[in-house]
Amino acid sequence: MNTQPANDILQLMETMHYDEILNCMRCGFCLPACPTYRETGKETASPRGRIAMMKAVVNGQLDISEKFDSDMYLCLGCRACETACPAGVPYGKLIEGAREVVETYRKRPIFIRLVHNLTMQRLFPYPNRMQKLGSLLYFYQKSGLATLARKSGIMKLLPRSMAEMEKAVPQAASPAERKARQRFVPAKGEKRMTVGLFTGCVMDVMFFNTNEATAKLLSAFGCDVVYIEGQTCCGALHAHAGDKEAAKQLAKQNIEAFEGSGVEGLVNNAGGCGAALKEYHHWFQGDPEWEPRARRFVEAQRDVNELLATLPLPKMRPLPCRVTYQDSCHLAHGQKVRWQPRELLKSIPGIEYVELPEADRCCGSAGIYNITNFDMSMRILDGKMQQVKETKADLVVTSNPGCLLQMRAGIVRAGLQDRMRAVHIADLLYEAVAEPAP
Repeated sequence: MNTQPANDILQLMETMHYDEILNCMRCGFCLPACPTYRETGKETASPRGRIAMMKAVVNGQLDISEKFDSDMYLCLGCRACETACPAGVPYGKLIEGAREVVETYRKRPIFIRLVHNLTMQRLFPYPNRMQKLGSLLYFYQKSGLATLARKSGIMKLLPRSMAEMEKAVPQAASPAERKARQRFVPAKGEKRMTVGLFTGCVMDVMFFNTNEATAKLLSAFGCDVVYIEGQTCCGALHAHAGDKEAAKQLAKQNIEAFEGSGVEGLVNNAGGCGAALKEYHHWFQGDPEWEPRARRFVEAQRDVNELLATLPLPKMRPLPCRVTYQDSCHLAHGQKVRWQPRELLKSIPGIEYVELPEADRCCGSAGIYNITNFDMSMRILDGKMQQVKETKADLVVTSNPGCLLQMRAGIVRAGLQDRMRAVHIADLLYEAVAEPAP
């Protein structure tokens, strides 16, 4: 019998989306699709098991304990279970609700709270601060500090997760390159539409040049491209970490920036961000002011693959190489964008495309999962890299910054750095449409 106060029960039911929890039929179709269940074989590490625990918490049969906390955060949030579920249970929404409850009822150690506050509250929401972070990263890499840190053994003092990821971080753009960004990139040839480019937070720090390539790629496909002023982090990391209120504040800022921009559509090149941007109307469900504004915002969203696949192809030059593709979970399972990137890759002359087995199975990146759950993340990644290796591809292509970093780390772990690279699909497509250097 649930002995909690009635108000608490109602709050739990609303936050945990109890009506959706009841839609789980416990059929188990989700089990083989779940990476953590496949690794552990434990029911509590499966979507079905976690949903049962959520239900038990609402019914007062299970405490919001340390065990419940760890079981909810062992989930990658890849949403492969949503694709497998015959009842259409929105598991991504459920796990975010469960984590929101965990963050409400459990007090984190002060160090964790400080790190959360620094990154989620004081860094990611501020594009200017993120650009300065990008410049610091450039200085760290170019000044020799990175080499010194690795040779001196200082990196061994860091948690292993951060030391391994540091090796996968790409060369950052220089402050001069960041300053030289043109806020408007005109269409080449016949103009088809005007779009705003969503730059993201981490994406614009670590993959600034990929954002630049995306703008030029859209231009080559006939789009005027605008870098919309006032945009900020999409809020996905906040929502995944149970901080829905912070996520909604960021969403409001992005909606307001879009409403004043005058563009016809919004394009992003990060599967994780794109899934969040397309779900803003769910975040404001029942809000008479913001839900309709969020719906108009969502209707304007397109992943870059999704948009390019609808436009006539510009002239491309041959890129002779063997290519495979790793799905972004939130692009494939969250946005159902699967065939578009594959067809775009196959359209490049000279490309030999080979399908990666279980390409839509998570690589283990999952936002900051590869930092917070390093061992599980690497188990999943090592299995993925064995499949990647068997494709004998020269390039493994992805559509999300987290996946790209993870695949870069995986190539190093597998000792494949002399025969394989990981690239973002926008960089590869731009290479094909760009005028060759004189």
